[in-house]
Amino acid sequence: MWFANFFVAGSMTMVMPFISLYIETFGDFSEKYVQHWSGITFGITFVSAFLFSPIWGRIGDRYGRKKILIISGLGMGLSIFLMSYVQSVLQLLLLRFFMGFFSGFIPMSQAFISTQTPKEIAGRVLGTLQTGSITGSLLGPMLGGILADSLGYSTTFKWTSISIFISALLVIVTKEFLIPVSKGAKTHYSSKEVLRHIIRNPVLLTVLLISSLVQIAHFSIQPILSLFVSELHGPTNVAFYSGIAFSAAGLGNLMMSRKWGKIADKYGYIKILIILLFLAGIVYLPGAAVSSFWQLVIIRFALGITIGGIIPVRIAYIRQEAPIAMQGEVLGYNTSLRFLGNIVGPMLGGFISGYYGFSAVFISTSSLLIISGLILFVSMHRHPKLAKHSI
Repeated sequence: MWFANFFVAGSMTMVMPFISLYIETFGDFSEKYVQHWSGITFGITFVSAFLFSPIWGRIGDRYGRKKILIISGLGMGLSIFLMSYVQSVLQLLLLRFFMGFFSGFIPMSQAFISTQTPKEIAGRVLGTLQTGSITGSLLGPMLGGILADSLGYSTTFKWTSISIFISALLVIVTKEFLIPVSKGAKTHYSSKEVLRHIIRNPVLLTVLLISSLVQIAHFSIQPILSLFVSELHGPTNVAFYSGIAFSAAGLGNLMMSRKWGKIADKYGYIKILIILLFLAGIVYLPGAAVSSFWQLVIIRFALGITIGGIIPVRIAYIRQEAPIAMQGEVLGYNTSLRFLGNIVGPMLGGFISGYYGFSAVFISTSSLLIISGLILFVSMHRHPKLAKHSI
């Protein structure tokens, strides 16, 4: 699953640095038009993903997550392959929307591994799994930039789809193990019971809702990052240098993801999550004042170090608070809320940068991360028993 995540994340991020540049090839558009449509095209995938994630999670709980992962890989691979033939923004938009039905491979793989992992090492194991997707994310943008600059955007989409088909094949050869369920524990929960379980735990509910805020913050800069790089560095090999800027966050993420999971296993998931949210907000704020490409790379790297632990720590907490028989659906809601953030973030970033400039995007991103930390801090102090760390 580590290698499957590596290929999926690498493939998905290969096309990230040049979505806006690809749109520019469809016609003679204004800069504002490209910024706005980059945000919408980038975010539309997550609309369908937002709607379907809980459904896939529920199906996974009932029939096994392996089947869902295979369907997801094949669907995404086909969608990206067809993107190599588009000739208009509308065609790209429709295919990105279709791809969303099959998105969520990496979150589903986290549920796949989470339910096979003892609670006391969940953070470390999920942190290790995340290094697979991070390593892919790290190499993907640079490789995508090189391919786009040398072979063109269309060919890059084709190579991307092949990598995702390989991920689906890797899942086929895995075996699904399940840790024993406690004697007398329920083996099936209705959707109403799952929602009731979430609502009765305000800290768990807050952690799920914060998933949206974190993704809004993290993804607000993604679709317009290549345009910002072009402004800082110039138009020469812009896809390659955009790839470096994307990958800088991945490198920081790779270095600390497993470490943060291990620390959280020891000291408590909620405490570490609050610290990470505050740190991420603080380190990203100077991005509003950058004047050179390398300053942007350093800030992206610092963000990667802080934000790298948020996903595995959050999933490890859900692993602690949700019974195994409902974990797929609970993680499905978590994924759905993350995708909601992925919808709002790119569009918000596109509109903010279009009207107020790139600096305003960094300020709003930092504010959202700090606000998320404050919300979770208040929730933890209101409900200390629910935030208590247990193994």
